[in-house]
Amino acid sequence: MKDDRPLKSAYELAMERLKAKDREEGAEESQPLSAEQKEEITRLREEAKAKLAELEILHRKNLYATGGDPKKIAEAERNYRTDRERVESRLESGIARVRAGKS
Repeated sequence: MKDDRPLKSAYELAMERLKAKDREEGAEESQPLSAEQKEEITRLREEAKAKLAELEILHRKNLYATGGDPKKIAEAERNYRTDRERVESRLESGIARVRAGKS
């Protein structure tokens, strides 16, 4: 008896196993995003990109203002990293809210 179904790739087999495992663990399957959700996510990403560009400009200004002092440079770098992480975290949480259907 011949099976007419084409062979599956290793990727397809792995994805089937992952989906089966998720079903067993009770994980919800994600629904496709609506047009409004996609627009909101795009808006959030554009805002974050603009904020990151602003932070980059301010960071360069702050580095210039340090006058080459290693301690001040380290502090400016630390502040810049913190600010970037904050913006990225807000973006991720905003996207998660949109995906969950919350505004």
